[in-house]
Amino acid sequence: MPTSTTFRTLAATVTTTAALVALGAGTADAATWPALQPGASLYTGTNGTGTALRPDLGDLGTCHTTAQPVRSIQIANGAASVLLYSGADCTGGAWASGTLAQSNLPEAKLSYRVVAAW
Repeated sequence: MPTSTTFRTLAATVTTTAALVALGAGTADAATWPALQPGASLYTGTNGTGTALRPDLGDLGTCHTTAQPVRSIQIANGAASVLLYSGADCTGGAWASGTLAQSNLPEAKLSYRVVAAW
């Protein structure tokens, strides 16, 4: 007979699977994205292609200007999100990642800062 722990584990697995499917992990398009990993990756190409930059999610508030424009992001972290800016030195239009995302950016971004999740 199943225990309540078994049901909780099953519920967590179903919830995680649903979240990944919603991100595209269960679709044919997901083949173009790298596997979703804990942490964050910023990519110079769309769909997680090109050069990858791994921001330190523990470095809250520090502005970082990237060597190349960033065009997509993957993040899986419950404590931090990434603000990406269209200009160097965290200026210009901002875009916030949230804590679970796999997304092409609406425009190339030149800088970022890690912030606590809200």
